[in-house]
Amino acid sequence: MHYQMERTYGCRISDAWTFRGLKTVIMENDQIRVTVLADKGADIYEFVHKSSDTDFMWRTPWGVRDPSKWVPTSGWGNGLWHDVYEGGWQTIAPTGGSPMNYRGAEIGQHNESAIMPWDCQVLEDTPDRVSAKFWVRTYRTPFYIEKTLTIVRGNPTLHIEESVVNEAEEAAECVWGQHIALGSPFLSPSCRLDVPAAKFFVPGNEDEGQGGEHRLKPGQSGTFPKAVDPKGKAVDLHNFPPKSARLADYCVMTGLAEGWYAVTNQERGVGFAFVYPKEVYPYLWFWQVFGGGTGWPWYRRNYNIGLEPFSSLANGKPLPGSNKPTSVLMKAGEKRTISMKAVAYESKKGVSRVTSAGVVTFRR
Repeated sequence: MHYQMERTYGCRISDAWTFRGLKTVIMENDQIRVTVLADKGADIYEFVHKSSDTDFMWRTPWGVRDPSKWVPTSGWGNGLWHDVYEGGWQTIAPTGGSPMNYRGAEIGQHNESAIMPWDCQVLEDTPDRVSAKFWVRTYRTPFYIEKTLTIVRGNPTLHIEESVVNEAEEAAECVWGQHIALGSPFLSPSCRLDVPAAKFFVPGNEDEGQGGEHRLKPGQSGTFPKAVDPKGKAVDLHNFPPKSARLADYCVMTGLAEGWYAVTNQERGVGFAFVYPKEVYPYLWFWQVFGGGTGWPWYRRNYNIGLEPFSSLANGKPLPGSNKPTSVLMKAGEKRTISMKAVAYESKKGVSRVTSAGVVTFRR
């Protein structure tokens, strides 16, 4: 039997854990701790900034469930995702969005890989650097997905390298993205959202499952951060309303000058930044639940956002006014690989830029 080093200093990693029956990988250094549910989508369940005891990841009201022990009340495509959705951060590929028919196969909300167990292997385990690889083959679609997570000593950054491969012997469509949900107590009205120069639009005829009052007027488009609510009142997208506002909505940012975003809790003095290649992920989905979302599945219990870089719009739909699908058509055997970084930082100010190396520059 292989036993890992049980260090109490520097970088540490262990795959010798289970949480609620799920194989779990924990990796950390002196500044951050990351917990990955290998047996459930290789989801990043926890991303903790140690010195402030802040976990950026949102938790659903029902938390972690083991899909192998959970019997759904129906085979409903929306429900199969939500029944075992614990919040946190999922890799979404090769489909993303509402339930769909993919070349004759029924696929539930978002994708199949996020409710599948992934294989994992510890690649590096030294005080200066730890790294783990996770991989899966989907079964209704012909894709192989792999990601490697790395933490280095003295740095509050999670390094991610991720690949998708079309293993079919024919071309196949792919929607690929990062489903990252941030929540309270990190998320609060004291937070500020910063992105590079960007446009945005609000779908005109989609509710995205958010019953109740909308924060944003449907069908509008504009330049971040200037939006309007359904009554025409100005909305500053830098800001987050309180849970008592009972609002929920969804919009998409496009044409970003660079691939990054940052959310800073100006009261707690801590923030979360994410940097990614905008050429691969040209769309930033912005899911917002501020005490809204009536009925299933939220029942007004949530206070969270999702800031989700994607290759495409949901289900590969065209942009407003276009008939061209946004899904990525991958050739037989084609492989695409990207590098990303998630950074924890300390500041009571917003962010003016995050470089591709993960260096955060704060507003003056």
